[in-house]
Order: sequence, then C-alpha cells, then structure tokens
Amino acid sequence: MAIATGDKAPEFDLEVRHGEHVRLSDFAGERNVLLVFHPFAFTPVCEEEALDLEENLEAFRQAETEVVFVSCDPSAARQAWREQIGATFTFASDFWGHGEAAKAYGVFNEVTGAPLRGTFLIDKTGTVIWALVNQPDQRREELVSGPLHAVG
Repeated sequence: MAIATGDKAPEFDLEVRHGEHVRLSDFAGERNVLLVFHPFAFTPVCEEEALDLEENLEAFRQAETEVVFVSCDPSAARQAWREQIGATFTFASDFWGHGEAAKAYGVFNEVTGAPLRGTFLIDKTGTVIWALVNQPDQRREELVSGPLHAVG
C-alpha cells in the first residue's frame, strides 16, 4: 500500500552519481521535497514528465521545494538522460538495493521491476502533504495539486 497524505515520509538514500547521494533528511527543517517516481529513463512519457518539472522548476524553488526524480535505472544512465534532456533538478537512482525507496513508498511494481508513477509532496517536517499514485499505463495529469505557495 502506498504512503498517503498525512503519513510520515520514509527516509530514502538514493544515489545521484557515484559517491553522491540524496536523502530526505538532507532537507529536514529546511526544504519541502517533491519526490517523483517514474518507471524508466529514456522513455517518452517519463521525458514529458521531466520536462514539465523543469518548466515549473522556478515555482517549486519559490515554494522552497526540491524536486527529486527517481527510477530504478543506474545512476550513470540517469545522469546521461538528465544531461540529454537539459534538466537541472535532481535525478536519483533507486537501482541498489533495487527499488528499496519505491518499496518503502509503496510504488514498486514487482512485475516490471520498476516504480509506478508515484508523486509525494513532503513538507519540511517529513510529513506527506499530498500523494498521487498512477498505474504504469496511466499518465500523471498533475504533479502537485493546487498552488505551491500554500506549502510552508
């Protein structure tokens, strides 16, 4: 079962690049986190979502919200894809232990070995204040609900 609004967000420790990690605790008390799981790098729908995030990045930053975009692809592939599409926010890898963060958030698809489209807005205290989980063949219609200025 996926983590829901009002739940305490599980800690995650995801590789960005070899030797560089991003953790939920990195932002505790300082920044909100939009944690966005997606199935695979280098795919059209996932690229569309990444570009939508990039297009709205300034609004996230103004709302003191860091975007962390996650799949189970290896970190080197994630960074190559990030550079290819020109994204400037964090692309993190849940490759090893395979799907550990996706499982903690209840969005790991055991059949495909990849996350579902799960989106979690986590406030500075570590509480999930908005969550949306879509099935693999269902596009995400929104990345957050409502205006971000309400996030504190």
